Amino acid sequence: MNRFLSWALALAAPCLAALPLAAGAQALPRPDFAGLYRDVPRVMLDVRREVDSLRLYVRLPAGTAVGQLRVAAWASYEAPAPQWQDSIPRARQHRRPDATGGTRASFCVAAARVPVGTVLQVQVGPVGPAGGPQNAATTTWLPLTAERLARPFIVTDSAGLPLLRGYVRAGETFRVDNYGLIQPLRLRRYAVPPTPALPPMTNPATVVGPPSTLPLLDSAAARTGQLLRCDDPSLLALRVGGLGGQAPRTLALLVVNGDYPNLRTAKQLVEPLRYLTSTAEHQRLAAAADPKRAVDGFWLNAAHDNQPLGKTMIRNYYGRVAAANRLFAAHKAGFLTDRGLLYVVLGAPQGVRRLASSEEQWSYANVGNAGPLTFSFRPRPSTFAPDNYELVRRPEYEKPWFGAVEQWRNAQTAPSAPTDPSGR
Repeated sequence: MNRFLSWALALAAPCLAALPLAAGAQALPRPDFAGLYRDVPRVMLDVRREVDSLRLYVRLPAGTAVGQLRVAAWASYEAPAPQWQDSIPRARQHRRPDATGGTRASFCVAAARVPVGTVLQVQVGPVGPAGGPQNAATTTWLPLTAERLARPFIVTDSAGLPLLRGYVRAGETFRVDNYGLIQPLRLRRYAVPPTPALPPMTNPATVVGPPSTLPLLDSAAARTGQLLRCDDPSLLALRVGGLGGQAPRTLALLVVNGDYPNLRTAKQLVEPLRYLTSTAEHQRLAAAADPKRAVDGFWLNAAHDNQPLGKTMIRNYYGRVAAANRLFAAHKAGFLTDRGLLYVVLGAPQGVRRLASSEEQWSYANVGNAGPLTFSFRPRPSTFAPDNYELVRRPEYEKPWFGAVEQWRNAQTAPSAPTDPSGR
């Protein structure tokens, strides 16, 4: 059955003239990106190509003292200084409030000044110094791939505000806002198996992976500007274009349950426990006649029958799961991705370096009481997951990883739970 409802046509607003460009750039220390993985209300960014300009859509979290916005273009994450910087005065930010207390802004830069491979930085106030951890509440970074630079549409909510996330909730209405002509829109809905990330010491070549193609559930035809809705968790492929010389392009959206990024039901709470259990143990939890009792029993056993401690561990563990879902949602829930795996078990990284190759290196001071450790993630983009990263797995991670798991299972891991951001 076709599960898409559509109605109410809307046209994209024309882009303003490109901003004047900054005269020069000052050398700045290289940043540590660990602060961008703190689960706090954050600056969010998306872009849309509008002929010879690139429009930037920015959301600032509630409570941000909005004054000057700055945009900087870097040749890579390791560049010693930006190629150029622009100050965006308040009068040119086209600001408007949103329903969660945040502030929306949009402005354009000349597309010729941001070639493929450029990394954009948007920050509240002046740029720099950038040597310490970046503050997600005041800055955000976005690498400009060829696909992202060429895409003339964005996904918005039902009120026309840019969605700024890679997922929609089941039953949530949204639309595709195309710049220029109304374009045909083809929607295909795929089943997504909840395949978890492999442990960091596992050789992927020795494990049977998920199928290379996803089962197609159904499809529908629509137009840009129409309101759309999908009622069941799945993966949507939105193919836009084909008229007036606009090349068709595809964007994927993950459709999640209504409580996402949080987990509410006992059955949902069982799934992330696979990172702390053996295969047989997880199967017993999943098959339990009373899954809530089984989950409570797992944590009570880990807390040595100390109920207050057990509640703290539950809050901390599933707080990390929710944070991973917010930060790393791709072709599957964020906690199922490779970065989500480390985030849930080890917590937010204490240091993050992004290389010119876009590889990420996460550093921890002590993993499983085995000392400091650094993990590497390599970009593995696809049509359905353009921001996907794959962990470089190594056999020497086995001892510290099992040590970290044992800390959870013996009530030795109980940090403060992540903050639950508003308006996300």
